[in-house]
Amino acid sequence: MGAKAIVQEFYKSDVILDADKVKALLHPDVVLEWHSTKGFLKLHQSQIVELSTELSKAYLRSKSRISHIVANGNTVAVRYAHYVKTIENPREEMMLAHFMVVWEVKDDKLYRGYQMSQL
Repeated sequence: MGAKAIVQEFYKSDVILDADKVKALLHPDVVLEWHSTKGFLKLHQSQIVELSTELSKAYLRSKSRISHIVANGNTVAVRYAHYVKTIENPREEMMLAHFMVVWEVKDDKLYRGYQMSQL
């Protein structure tokens, strides 16, 4: 599977809510550097998987609407909006944030991520 397909698999509907699927897509040495409106986070594999577990407790559905995806070798840039449906209100879809991320793929896994988000 190519780098672009691996990244697209990560952003498929509901994958982020399944910790086992998330872990399967992450390189053991993954690092995600995330600049958000709340500050800077540096997440490793266990922290990304833990985030997935926490999201699955709050959200029934998750969908990333990709507007741009560009691949160059093992590097993939993605621009998307992340939408969710809460357990409390499963009929209403709400946008969590806009994201821009650049992923480096190594050994067919997500290896280095550089992400920015805006509420």
